[in-house]
Amino acid sequence: MEQYKKEFIEFMVDSDVLKFGEFTLKSGRKSPFFMNAGAYVTGTQLMKLGEYYAKAIHNAFGDEFDVLFGPAYKGIPLSVAAAIAYAKLYGKDVRYCSNRKEVKDHGDAGILLGSKLKDGDRVVIIEDVTTSGKSIEETYPVLKAQADVRIVGEIVSLNRMEKGKSGDKSALEQITKQYGFPTSAIVTMKEVTEYLYNQPCHGKIVIDDTLKAAIDAYYEQYGAK
Repeated sequence: MEQYKKEFIEFMVDSDVLKFGEFTLKSGRKSPFFMNAGAYVTGTQLMKLGEYYAKAIHNAFGDEFDVLFGPAYKGIPLSVAAAIAYAKLYGKDVRYCSNRKEVKDHGDAGILLGSKLKDGDRVVIIEDVTTSGKSIEETYPVLKAQADVRIVGEIVSLNRMEKGKSGDKSALEQITKQYGFPTSAIVTMKEVTEYLYNQPCHGKIVIDDTLKAAIDAYYEQYGAK
C-alpha cells in the first residue's frame, strides 16, 4: 500500500471523520462504520486533505485533465483544496468548478461557481464518498448542459465497496458502467480494514476482533460482488 494511503487512513481516524460503532445510513442499512467529510473543518485539515486528493488524482488520472468539478455542497471545498494542492505538488494549474443548487440570475449569474466550462475541457469530478450514485445523476446533466466536456473520471476519498442502489455492483462500478468513465478513490474500505486491524493507530487499536467481525458480517450482506 502506498505511503500516502496509510497516512490518509490515520488522518481520517485522527480527524474523527471515519468512525466505528453502530450507525444507520440514509439507505437504512445498519453499518459498523461511518464517514463524514464535513468533519474536516480546520485550515490544516483542508490543506492535508487537498494533498491526499491530489496524489490520488495524479495516481489515477495523471495530468490529463483541466478542471476539478466538486458537486454542491461538500464538493466545493474539496475541489478548491485539491486544485491548490495539485498546483503545489505537481506544478500544474487546474481550474476548479462547482455548481449551485439554485441558478443565480444576477452578478456572477448562472449555475456554476469558479471556472466556466468550455468545449473540450477534460473534467475530473471530486466527491467525498458515493454510496448510491445519486449525486452523479444530478451532476452529469449539469456538466453536459454547460459545454461539450469530457469526463476523465471521478475520485472519492473512500470507496465503501458495497452494493449500489441496484444490482450487486458497487456504486462506483455502476457509475462506470452507466456513464463510461473510470472511478477511483484515495483508499478502499478493504485497505482501511487491513491497515487498522489489530494495529495501533495513534496509540490505540481501532479495529479489534469484535469490530472486524462486525465489518465482515456487514460486507457478507451488503458487499459488492
